[in-house]
Amino acid sequence: MTYIDSMNEILQAIAEPNRLRIVELLRDGEMSVGDIVERLSLNQPQVSKHLRVLQDTGIVEMIPDGNRRICKLRPQPLRQLVDWVGSFRRIWDERLDRLDDYLQELQEPPDDRA
Repeated sequence: MTYIDSMNEILQAIAEPNRLRIVELLRDGEMSVGDIVERLSLNQPQVSKHLRVLQDTGIVEMIPDGNRRICKLRPQPLRQLVDWVGSFRRIWDERLDRLDDYLQELQEPPDDRA
């Protein structure tokens, strides 16, 4: 799988509002599937379906604990996302710096401009 394909899967997985809410819940630590069901006010099959997508993408890891399943975030896919967004931030910062320079130049009196 290419880097682009991987990023596309991650973005598609968290684009769905309930899956994003699951990721946000797990940000603070591990939770059982039952706890997620309760917090989201969804039925268990719906939550399991969303967790399967997140697990297939590698965002969530499921750990068996007796008859319960504990869910936790895996950092690698989220790091990939942060790195990807960061690559755009550098571009935006450079453009904003150039815009700032240009705006300062426009504020100089006409006879001071080179």
